[in-house]
Amino acid sequence: MPSTRDIRRRIKSVKNTAQITKAMQMVAAAKMRKAQQAALVGRPYADLMNAILAEAGPRIASFKHPLMEIRDVKKRALIVVSSDRGLCGGLNSNLMREVAKLDKNTTVFICAGKKGAQFVARTKRNLSAEFSYKDAPTFAEARAISKFAQDLFLKNEADAVDILYTNFVSTLVQQPKTIPFLPVGKIKAVTAGINAPEQELQSAGARTDTFEFEPDEKTVLGDLLPHSLNFQMHQILLEAKASEQSARMVAMKNATDNAKQLIKDLTLEYNKLRQANITKELLEITTAQMAVG
Repeated sequence: MPSTRDIRRRIKSVKNTAQITKAMQMVAAAKMRKAQQAALVGRPYADLMNAILAEAGPRIASFKHPLMEIRDVKKRALIVVSSDRGLCGGLNSNLMREVAKLDKNTTVFICAGKKGAQFVARTKRNLSAEFSYKDAPTFAEARAISKFAQDLFLKNEADAVDILYTNFVSTLVQQPKTIPFLPVGKIKAVTAGINAPEQELQSAGARTDTFEFEPDEKTVLGDLLPHSLNFQMHQILLEAKASEQSARMVAMKNATDNAKQLIKDLTLEYNKLRQANITKELLEITTAQMAVG
């Protein structure tokens, strides 16, 4: 049975842990808001890109691009967007369960985040490349991942490319989601922002903007298509980072609440043990006095 001294030490240790988890919760909340704001900032840019695509697309009915080539899928590449650190609940484990379902013989993995890369290496799967990204993902980081995936596709080392990431549903809910990346089946509207709804390209006829394409629509669309994929990758990194910070905030809140409950239980146990020791001492004193008397 632990002594009162041992319980006091444990209460102090749990209090220190609760302070750390509380601080981590507040930091994660601040970072989550920043990631959400960064994702929303891209919406005007996405709207303008959609207007250009909507204007150029109908003018080139027979537009073909190497990134739009549909092939029989014999080898598939998967971009796994995970976190670099733990302490974010079941976020990474849910992603890894989806990875484990895939055939390791026909799937090549491109990992953004250390947790995904460690799982792929540990399970002896084909890790083609590993990338890292900051708490505030930059467009350059997203472009490097997107460019590598595009090169795999263009070199016929992968017949299709998908992205597995954590979709930000709400502050309390984040779900693993797999979306197709390559080939580009048809030119769709790009989306920007947390939970931005998928939308069809609207004709630019209703807009007052007028566009002139130099040297021609086909060249502009050919350059814009890879850029739209880079932009999509950047938005996914931002959403994955918001999901990570949200999951960490919830996990640290639960840890803080559990620590506070444990402190209450330990304090109650300490008081009971202390009361029992006092009662025992009083009985010993009373027994001694009776024996002397």
